[in-house]
Amino acid sequence: MKSILVLNGPNLNLLGTRQPEVYGSVTLAMVEQDCKAHGTKLGFDVECLQSNHEGALIDAIHAAKGKHQGIILNAGAYTHTSIALMDALISVEIPAVEVHLSNIHAREPFRHTSYIAKAALGQICGFGAKGYLLALDALAAHLAEAAPS
Repeated sequence: MKSILVLNGPNLNLLGTRQPEVYGSVTLAMVEQDCKAHGTKLGFDVECLQSNHEGALIDAIHAAKGKHQGIILNAGAYTHTSIALMDALISVEIPAVEVHLSNIHAREPFRHTSYIAKAALGQICGFGAKGYLLALDALAAHLAEAAPS
């Protein structure tokens, strides 16, 4: 079965308790459960990983080559600082969608810059946890269009 990797970066392990007025009350475990269920409906296995460490996220992206057909990445604050994550995504040549729970463009100016966007098919932000499901839909559609007939 085809598969998609859902990667979450720093502080996303605190979802549900960290600034619920910004990030909502949904926990990471709930996000992962919803992604796996929605992925199954779309015909994909979904593997989820969260790390607070940039290198672990890069290692997961590298390991995805040949294993996963798509990547959904919420890089958290690394979105605005990590050229290394951008380079990893470009290097593996796997379609990726960037996700953020909040609308990063309506927040502090430093959050308006995304290095991840330069390596992603697109960016979904501001829709809370539903953004992950929208990203799964977008990746599934992209992969269907890219598949040889």
